[in-house]
Amino acid sequence: MSGVSLERAIKRYGEVQVIHGVDLEIDDGEFCVFVGPSGCGKSTLLRMIAGLEETTEGTIHIGGRDVTRTDPAERGVAMVFQTYALYPHMTVEENMGFGLKMTGVPKEETRRKVARAAEILQLEPYLKRKPKALSGGQRQRVAIGRAITRGPDVFLFDEPLSNLDAELRVEMRVEISRLHKELGTTMIYVTHDQVEAMTLADKIVVLRDGRIEQVGAPMDLYQDPDNIFVAGFIGSPSMNFLRGQVIDGGKVRIPGLGDRDIAPKVALPAVGSEVTIGLRPQSLGVHEAPSPITVDIRERLGGVAYDYLKTPTKERIVVEIKGDDPIQQGTSVDVDFDIDDVFLFDTKTTLRLR
Repeated sequence: MSGVSLERAIKRYGEVQVIHGVDLEIDDGEFCVFVGPSGCGKSTLLRMIAGLEETTEGTIHIGGRDVTRTDPAERGVAMVFQTYALYPHMTVEENMGFGLKMTGVPKEETRRKVARAAEILQLEPYLKRKPKALSGGQRQRVAIGRAITRGPDVFLFDEPLSNLDAELRVEMRVEISRLHKELGTTMIYVTHDQVEAMTLADKIVVLRDGRIEQVGAPMDLYQDPDNIFVAGFIGSPSMNFLRGQVIDGGKVRIPGLGDRDIAPKVALPAVGSEVTIGLRPQSLGVHEAPSPITVDIRERLGGVAYDYLKTPTKERIVVEIKGDDPIQQGTSVDVDFDIDDVFLFDTKTTLRLR
């Protein structure tokens, strides 16, 4: 068993508290992604699990063992960093086996483990090369291979793809996903890129300011966010948010849509209350109509386009358009959507209204 459990985990640097009582269960063999904006504490939390940062309060268990005060080398984890940290004077084979050599593993066993890792990562043709003769993606695979040879209970990845170009990031996402399926080992992965989180994770942990905002499967967070922050962070392009006001008759008036009234299927607060309406770009359509809303900018990305609409309230609305659309920039349009696709939030608390 190699599950990871955190109970009331706290991290302070002097008077400054950066992790605020985190409770989290990561199941054996699960691929868990920590995601959130820069400075939210995701890398600090990962380093606490690795033992590279001391846990001020609370406990951390790996595989049922309390490792809160255990040395990093004895936790059964292997970490892959943003930088490759390869020895330039060593070959790929030597880099991947160096950790085993330093711990006294016999040469034959080291050779066998390196060969297995090279096979998994398709590095066999490059074993005699040095890092300078490799591409960025190949170097990161070597760093991952070095972790594989250790046979850890848990793999920890700290933004491993952030130094790669866009095409290599996609390629390495597929490689890491395939690696998880083949090894079946618990993996914890830190990223600020929600696309990586959505495509890789079994479980996503959304962090903000050292606190967990929501935990769940990728599509659960996408379809059922608990608050405005999660709704806006998960999904690309991000959710549109418009101001609304509760009026008589169980309705909400939306000034940004030309004072359109909708009757959402949720319990509404008192008449006069301010609410926030969330609409995903994928759930919207537009049609030409006399309206205070116009198409400001259109971005074409092959089979998909994004219309950026100008509203009378200067609120942003992005609409995803698939296929050809004759509507031109500057055209007055009305926005189409299904009431079932509307998310409603309390503006003051930012919590979802259900």
